[in-house]
Amino acid sequence: MLDRESTFADAELVRMLRADFVPVAIDQACQRRQQDAEGEFYRRFSGQSPRHDFSQTTQGFYVATAAGELLLYNNNRDPAKVRRLVAEALTKFRASDAATADVAAIEPGQRDRQHHQTLPEGGAVVRVHSKVLGGYAPAENEWQRLMQRAIGRDNLWLTKAERDALVRGELPETVLRRIARFHLVDNTRGEPPMWNDDEVKVLDVQRDGDAIVGTVSLATKDGARSFRAGLSGKVTVIKGELTGFELVADGIFVGEGQYTRHAPPGEFPFAVWLTLADGKDVADTVPPQGARGWLDGYLRLR
Repeated sequence: MLDRESTFADAELVRMLRADFVPVAIDQACQRRQQDAEGEFYRRFSGQSPRHDFSQTTQGFYVATAAGELLLYNNNRDPAKVRRLVAEALTKFRASDAATADVAAIEPGQRDRQHHQTLPEGGAVVRVHSKVLGGYAPAENEWQRLMQRAIGRDNLWLTKAERDALVRGELPETVLRRIARFHLVDNTRGEPPMWNDDEVKVLDVQRDGDAIVGTVSLATKDGARSFRAGLSGKVTVIKGELTGFELVADGIFVGEGQYTRHAPPGEFPFAVWLTLADGKDVADTVPPQGARGWLDGYLRLR
């Protein structure tokens, strides 16, 4: 979320990455665990960085050669600093033997399916965005301004059976609970805690023709984190095909998670909106965060 607003909003850095590098965005929580060729290659170069304990996060920016030699590790979002470090890494590479060396292609072999997840055959992707709509104190610096205006992003995955049910005029309970538990979260400042099943206090949602209306209430046992909202949306079916799925959850959020610090104090307005993806954005292929490491559990809720 914040990287798009800061580091990768820098036009010159983006130009450099496109012209002189092969940019790759990954979820290191998967790659550092993957037991396959992709995971082995990631651990080969990331293990040369200060973050070489693969039982912990290895988050950051890396520049490496095709042979797996680490040229740069950085975990700073300052565009000017990242631009300078990337330029230095490129100069180092061009002056090294790696610039002209032949490197054998890596045979992918069998993928670790636990951490290399793909959309179920015949399923659908729904884009999920979230936004804190107010409640912050005035920002004191640019970093705070970036954090306060950040928009969270994730993907909701639907199975073929759920897609077919939506076409038939139904609203599967599995879809509603998946949205409630894994997508009605404040991910605007970092990786959020998901809701446990017993934290879904109210999930009263109906479908009337194409329209969806309802309410949801989520809360931890101690009440330190909660979200209560009204839901409204629409399902569009044309000639037996699901062509639209729109849903908005607009309400009041309280609290934060370990990695989503600096939320507005007390109650604050918060909204999540979902829309059926058209598959044209490369980000549509990214697995849901709530499915990380356990896709079956994410999909098979009741």
